[in-house]
Amino acid sequence: MILGRERRRRERARRAAGEDTPLVRFLDVPAPRRSTRLADVPFLAIDLETTGLDPRTDRILSVGFVPVDGDVIRLGGARQLIVRADGEVGQSATVHGLTDDVLAAGLDLEDVLTQVLDALAGRVLLAHYAVIEEEFLSAACRRVFSAPLPVRIVDTLDLQRRLAAGPYDHPRAGTLRLGQARRYHGLPTYRAHAALTDALACAELYLAQRVAFSDRGTTTLKGVLR
Repeated sequence: MILGRERRRRERARRAAGEDTPLVRFLDVPAPRRSTRLADVPFLAIDLETTGLDPRTDRILSVGFVPVDGDVIRLGGARQLIVRADGEVGQSATVHGLTDDVLAAGLDLEDVLTQVLDALAGRVLLAHYAVIEEEFLSAACRRVFSAPLPVRIVDTLDLQRRLAAGPYDHPRAGTLRLGQARRYHGLPTYRAHAALTDALACAELYLAQRVAFSDRGTTTLKGVLR
């Protein structure tokens, strides 16, 4: 049933996206099977910096991504892309540090999406609190390519919730944030709210979580999908 629903979503998106667009090329590359061993799953860890949390009214300012293959983080494939923005971005600049002049020199949204989709083809999207990446990237694809982005997702926040919760309790507020989740696994602290740094932090966190899930007997993609 789940497989059929995923296939239908991809087929609807492909029909809406037209011919030979970056989204169509992405959709033409099969996603990893749910039965794939975690050691063989190709991921793309992604983080977005945005002007806010509502994809209907806010926009993407930067995208950071890094490929993860098995136990290897492919730093050679890491990228940070700035989306060109006209006008002021308001007080959100104090969070992500992207000033108006930096954003004015960025790339068109279509160029950024093209690079992201090329990197994501054949991979599973990996993110911390992935609803942000899923909703903003899908909304951007609707604007640029007239179709949403159907993609398989592993959310390291969801994985941390499952690891940290006991049989009768739930993780305390704040313990699921990226920095706190990394400390849970003994990982170092990085400066937050830089897209590429956060994508790398997410990738490292996933590798630590994967060991913990393997110790619990989870060895395939199905066991960690959101």
